[in-house]
Formats: sequence, C-alpha cells, structure tokens
Amino acid sequence: MKVIAFVGPSGTGKSHRASVIAHKNGIDCIIDDGILIYQNRLAAGFSAKKEESRLKAVRRAIFQDPEQVAAVRSKLAEIRPKKLLILGTSERMVDKITRALELPLPSRYIRIEDVATAQEIEKANESRLKEGKHIIPLPTMELKPHFRGYLVDPIKSFFKRGRKNKGVRSEEKSVVRPIFSYYGKLTFADRVIEALIRRAVEQTEGAVAAHDIAIAKTKRDTNGLELEFSVSVAYGYDMRRLMSRIQRAVREEIEYTTGMSVQMLKISVHDMVNQRR
Repeated sequence: MKVIAFVGPSGTGKSHRASVIAHKNGIDCIIDDGILIYQNRLAAGFSAKKEESRLKAVRRAIFQDPEQVAAVRSKLAEIRPKKLLILGTSERMVDKITRALELPLPSRYIRIEDVATAQEIEKANESRLKEGKHIIPLPTMELKPHFRGYLVDPIKSFFKRGRKNKGVRSEEKSVVRPIFSYYGKLTFADRVIEALIRRAVEQTEGAVAAHDIAIAKTKRDTNGLELEFSVSVAYGYDMRRLMSRIQRAVREEIEYTTGMSVQMLKISVHDMVNQRR
C-alpha cells in the first residue's frame, strides 16, 4: 500500500480539497479526523468531530481507541487499497496515525500550500473561526424541494479555552462536501426517497409493501430526515421484531445511498395479508 500524506494547519481547507486530490491521484481511500472513507463512503472509524471535548477529539483523530483502530485496520485489510490518503495537521500527526494503524510511512507529502493560494487558505481559516464550519469529504445528496445548498451535520458546541476566548461560546458545524459539488449540484426528488423506502420494505422478510409515505426535513438545521409511512405485513411474524427489521432496513437504505441521516422514523401497520415470504 502506498500512503500519501496531505498536511496543513487546522482550518486551512484540507478536507475541503481531499476528495479532489484523491481523485487526481487515483486514491480510493481517505483517512480524515478518525474515519476511513472508501469510494466516497464512510467505511469505518468514528469521527473526531462527534466527540464532546477537544481531548477526546484529538485522541480519536490520531487513533488512540483500540476499537476504532481494530475496525479501520480490518476494513483496510478487506479493501486492500493500492493508495491511501491521510490528512493531518502536521507530519508528526500523520506519523502517529500510520504507527497506530501499522501502515507504511508516507511516500509523498502534499502540503496545503501546494494546492491552495494564500487567499484561499485565509478564507478557509476565517470560515472555521467565524462560522465554525468543518468540511467532511463524504458524499451526500440534496433532497428536493426540502433542501437547498450544502447539508450540515448536528452542531457540536464547546467552550473555547484560552485568555482571549475565555467564557465565549462557539459552535462548530460539520459540512458535508461531496466530490460532485465541485462539478455541479445533484438533487434528489421526494419520489427517489420514496422508492428507496419501498425497496427496503419489500426486501424485508415479512413485509409486503409501504403506503402513505411522508417525507420532511428535520426542524433543526441538519441533513436529517423525518419519515412516516404504513406497511402491509404478512401473517405469522412477530410484530415487534418485524417492525424493528423494517426500521433498520429503511434507515440503512436511506443513509447508505444518500448520506442523509434518518432522525425520526414512524411506522404503522396498514393491514395484514396472507402472504408469508
């Protein structure tokens, strides 16, 4: 495996450009902020941006959690990528990541200054400091007509430490930046989400069909969905377990295909039919 490092101070726009750099260099796998991304999908790991404290976030980003390390190493062994892009704030950080995951040392270092102008770096840093935005190089879709622009993950709040910022509350948002957004905007109509729900239901043993599907964006400023529908089910199945399987199937189908998060899911029984599958 050939490891390529992409380094630069925090907030300079590395994650913003990660997908494009990977594409130009024929790289399928990216490690950024504690997660492994394969072919533009989350493959393994836990995002450092989801942690409650800076200390936990740092430990997560440099892979100090045995469970996280095991999951990522296992997935890499399964994928066996020829090239891997690792993002880090410094060469030292990348070195810690490679050692934790038992990976080869980088054969090449790409620095943020090599791919971004001073003005672009300054703008990215300003966006991080003033708007609290952090880019994640994962794909997502835009749901039409409910969504406009880039989708934002749930906000993580923390108190900045230091003399100048003591007691000042700051919010940081994780913005999902898909690779296709560099070339244009991709949108999903409601009927596409409906089709995904119907597919998940019909492929679940004991479920027959989905009806009366209602789709809405969550009230919070997130990329979350609220889904509500009824199902026709077959006789002879444990209803509680069947509903659990349907929920899981729908959630996995939507989140895996679109990158959006199912925040609320309500399912009711429409009717029961004599059709055991």
